[in-house]
Amino acid sequence: MATLWQQVVALDARYNAYRVPDNPQYRTLYMRRRSYLLRENAADPERDISTRRDYLKLRGQLLAERYGPAAVSEQGSLYSKPTSISSNRHPKSRGSDHQRPRLQVRAQKLNDTEEVVADRPSKVGITPTFAADASRAMVGNKTLSENYAFSGMHHIFDQHRSAVVAVKFANDDKSRVACCSYDGTISVMQLVPTPATVICILKDHSSAVTDFSWSLSNDNILSSSLDGTARLWQVSSTKCIRVYGSHRGPEILCCTFQPINNNLFAIGKGNGEIQILNVSTGKSPRNGLVKVAGRVLSLTYDAGGKFLWSADDRGFIFSFTCNPLDGKLHSKFKKLEVCLGHPITSICSRAWINREARDPCLLANCGIGAVLLFRTSVSDGSLILKNRFPISQRGQLIRSTFCPLISFRQGACIVTGSEDMNVYFFDIERESKPCVNKLQGHSAPVLDVCFNYDESLLASCDANGTVIIWKRNGKSSS
Repeated sequence: MATLWQQVVALDARYNAYRVPDNPQYRTLYMRRRSYLLRENAADPERDISTRRDYLKLRGQLLAERYGPAAVSEQGSLYSKPTSISSNRHPKSRGSDHQRPRLQVRAQKLNDTEEVVADRPSKVGITPTFAADASRAMVGNKTLSENYAFSGMHHIFDQHRSAVVAVKFANDDKSRVACCSYDGTISVMQLVPTPATVICILKDHSSAVTDFSWSLSNDNILSSSLDGTARLWQVSSTKCIRVYGSHRGPEILCCTFQPINNNLFAIGKGNGEIQILNVSTGKSPRNGLVKVAGRVLSLTYDAGGKFLWSADDRGFIFSFTCNPLDGKLHSKFKKLEVCLGHPITSICSRAWINREARDPCLLANCGIGAVLLFRTSVSDGSLILKNRFPISQRGQLIRSTFCPLISFRQGACIVTGSEDMNVYFFDIERESKPCVNKLQGHSAPVLDVCFNYDESLLASCDANGTVIIWKRNGKSSS
């Protein structure tokens, strides 16, 4: 019944742009009310599921007759330069193996002739062992499908006029979430107590905001923009307290704080530069600037701040060894050819915090229509391909993330956006049918997803500027 409810919401969302086109606030109000009523009906055990199926079919026919086929137009890449991908080179994301571009992962060390090619994922497990009884008990000994069942939409935000490209919960915070948009602003929202509200909107950038990062204490937010600047915001006062770069400089496409030393942060630029900057002085340390071939679309540190990975629009991931104290990057780094000619739009690192688990991992979204999972070496930051999961991704900058309780259960999940307007959950250890859940409700490509730290709420954002907060079954948001 819950699955059919989601399908009805998804159907309404696809046609929602046709309803009162001059009053978008009514469209959002309509979806909130529909979600509430359908959730109530789905909870009724006396409801006949076959009747609900007939209702879904009939409603689809009526909407199609009134508004026409709800064919969502293809949207180009958000970064319209070399990150866009020619459609005649892109295979169907769920086609057979011979239809997809061959995934060839090639590792290379600078100034070293050694070369490693891995065409097939490694089969060695990375989740806690089957003997991890204590870990399973912490999540109630439930299956992954049970753990990632959702009771419905907690709230819908629509304050942005353009695509919302990133959404992130504050560190160790259940209810405070922020997002950045191509309309040049950043929103900070409070989800509980209800009703959910927009606390503030940060607006000083003169062009699209491409990425942002919470500081460890959640006092500050760092943002990057196509206007060539990175800005540091004080959340309590909503003021921009520092500006890095200038409007004459290259576009800044991503940013992240150094996790051990928040007085340092890294930015990735459209000209291929990766730069480490000091928050206080705004200066780059010696050996704090390197350049790669492509446009730097994503950056991530490991939990200890020892390694920095970058991903570019040419299909490469670079691994750098760095000093968390002064930000210096070592001159020798590793270059991984993942999907030559296709962008890697997002990378995310996750360390295991459970003694029963194994090596840390890195997640990458690739323009070949796949999310790739790598095991990372704790000695040099090198990557070994573990698994791949098919999604719909052509020209959009789709992002994914690990589920926060990954270290406390047998088996683990990742969650990702997709251009087919759905949110997908994949079991990273399952070889066949790894998708354990799919959330429907967006009316545009889903660009980013994020859990709060206890997994009670999930946030997802799309290319129309909508942010949906989803509530998990059996979890209280209070």
